[in-house]
Formats: sequence, structure tokens, C-alpha cells
Amino acid sequence: MFVKHYDVDESHIDFQGVVDGLYYPFYMEWTRHAYMREALGIDIEEEFSQGKIYMVLEYTLRFRKSLVKGDKVEVTCALEQNEKRNRVNFVQQIKVDGMVYAEATFVATCLANGRPSMPEAVTRALGL
Repeated sequence: MFVKHYDVDESHIDFQGVVDGLYYPFYMEWTRHAYMREALGIDIEEEFSQGKIYMVLEYTLRFRKSLVKGDKVEVTCALEQNEKRNRVNFVQQIKVDGMVYAEATFVATCLANGRPSMPEAVTRALGL
């Protein structure tokens, strides 16, 4: 399981004293991009310069607890096969002290020459 650690950014705290729900996907995105770069060897900026566009098509997010000022979060990321062959699921959680605060599944693809495709690094990581 790929993991990154972050401190809650105080600018993400809303008037109720909790992290605004809008920011949870950002912590997950930072981790997902790091996973692609560090674990899969995919530099999405470099790939973009070669005409490949990595994109999230949809996601589901479940909030379990609210993040607050001072929280130190652990964000996880793992790949899961999607039922459609040109898509992949990124399964992610935000945890504090081992307790799940949010969990999400991001469905993504890569457009190469305008067509959905799966990079070899992703299919290899899925064991396909």
C-alpha cells in the first residue's frame, strides 16, 4: 500500500473548525500523483508533453470523520482493476492515527491520440 503523510493545512479549515469537504480530494490527488510517479514511474507532466492525457472520469467519496486543525493525515493509494479494460480504479483512504476519516474510489483512464488506453506500468502493477 502506497502512503503519503500531510499536515492539515490551516487554510483548509472552514468556519466550523473542520476541513472543508472540498479539500479531501486534493490530499488524495497529491497522493495519487505521487503514487504514479514514485511507484509506477509515470510522470504525468512528461506524458502530457508526449500527447498522453491522464484523467479522472468519476469518483465516489465517503466521509467518516471530520479532519481538524493540527491533524496529521496518512493518505493511502492502491490500484484496483475496473470492469472496463481501459479504466483503472485508484482506491484511497485518509486516516488519522489509523482511523479512517474518508475513503474514495477514483476511476481514471489515459487518453493517447484521443483514445482511452492503459499504460503498461498500470497493467503490470495490476498483474495483467
